[in-house]
Amino acid sequence: MFAFSKEAEEKIEKILKKYPEERKRSALLPLLTLVQRQERHVNPDAMREIGRRLDLSPAYVQSVCSFYTMYSSKPVGKYLILFCVNISCQLNGCDVLLAHTAKKLNIEIGGTTNDMKFSLHREECLAACSGGPMMRINDTFYENLTAAKIDQILDSLD
Repeated sequence: MFAFSKEAEEKIEKILKKYPEERKRSALLPLLTLVQRQERHVNPDAMREIGRRLDLSPAYVQSVCSFYTMYSSKPVGKYLILFCVNISCQLNGCDVLLAHTAKKLNIEIGGTTNDMKFSLHREECLAACSGGPMMRINDTFYENLTAAKIDQILDSLD
């Protein structure tokens, strides 16, 4: 059985007020985001709970959850690093910087550090083409990256 935190319950109340009853399914992405932030992944129990609250089948919730790369079915680190690998970032050296980041964190791309602090993933596009190469850590975008800048950013995270 999944339970939202007290803080999340308060947010859910506000989210659901934004939508008329017949459109409450529109709250699906915000509720998935709450779970992802609370648990660092969206598990089947959470999908069932969201489905119950929004009158959606768990299969539908799972289909939406699996479509979006911002949700994970396995726990991710406290800091989820998404490295843009689309053409603008490719042309500006993202492959070398992604490899540098993986080496610095001592993990494979797609992996998570043993202490669950960092997860490192490729992302097809983060929609910041003019700032490539770039990465997103949780909700913060970092653009015009260099190896030194990446080291500084990662070292600054607690």
